[in-house]
Amino acid sequence: MDQARTLPPRSLLFVPASRPRMIAKAATLAADWIILDLEDAVREDHKDVARAGLAEALATLGDRPVGVRINPLDGVHAVADLAVVATIDPALVVVPKVEDAAGLAPLGVRALLPMIETPKGVLSAASIAAAPGVVGLMVGTNDLAATLRLPPHAPRSSLAHALQAVVLAARAGGGWAIDGVFNALADAHGLAAECAEGRLLGFDGKSLIHPDQVAPANAAFAPSDAELAEAHALIAAARGGAERFRDRMVEDLHVETARALIARSRR
Repeated sequence: MDQARTLPPRSLLFVPASRPRMIAKAATLAADWIILDLEDAVREDHKDVARAGLAEALATLGDRPVGVRINPLDGVHAVADLAVVATIDPALVVVPKVEDAAGLAPLGVRALLPMIETPKGVLSAASIAAAPGVVGLMVGTNDLAATLRLPPHAPRSSLAHALQAVVLAARAGGGWAIDGVFNALADAHGLAAECAEGRLLGFDGKSLIHPDQVAPANAAFAPSDAELAEAHALIAAARGGAERFRDRMVEDLHVETARALIARSRR
């Protein structure tokens, strides 16, 4: 992927690859990545239609950062999905339900974003993140909650250990950490709160399922004006080594963090 596509994304919007009108709408949105979905968003009897429409969808989206989510590699759609991926060669392939690094082998060395959606996946997250071609990890919170046998409407805190484990693994592998989807489409306050919590946990951005979620995610995972002002002031004041800045001790590490924050704001 080129440099613009390797910046950690704030927002990755899933769009059914079988729905041209939704794809055209996505082309007008400010999502950092559009993920054309062959998996959960596509009915079983529309899988062939979705695959057949991928090339046209890519043309519709132009030079936007676009990826494709395939179906599980151990399922009935694997052969057809791998064939279309080889033909269109998307900039990113999102791989669902990855449980070990070996499971990625059929895709070869290309830009991959594995989804961690099971207990086995969480326990193998570090090795998955270190596999060739992997650019980061995405949490599949719905499937993860189901495979953990959490009760309906369990609080997000029930996933705390798993979420933090995925962030740790992604960072150890040097890649992105992408939070799971927020299901309550009409709950704007809930979405904002979950995005804010995700950033505090260390996630770079969030996977999304509705156009209205793009702007809140972009805002939540971007540096605030106050953070940017603080970063600029810190860089201007820094002289090297440990020193006092606004009643706290800072060092070169904090200067590098400030520079990274500013670079992220210039997307």
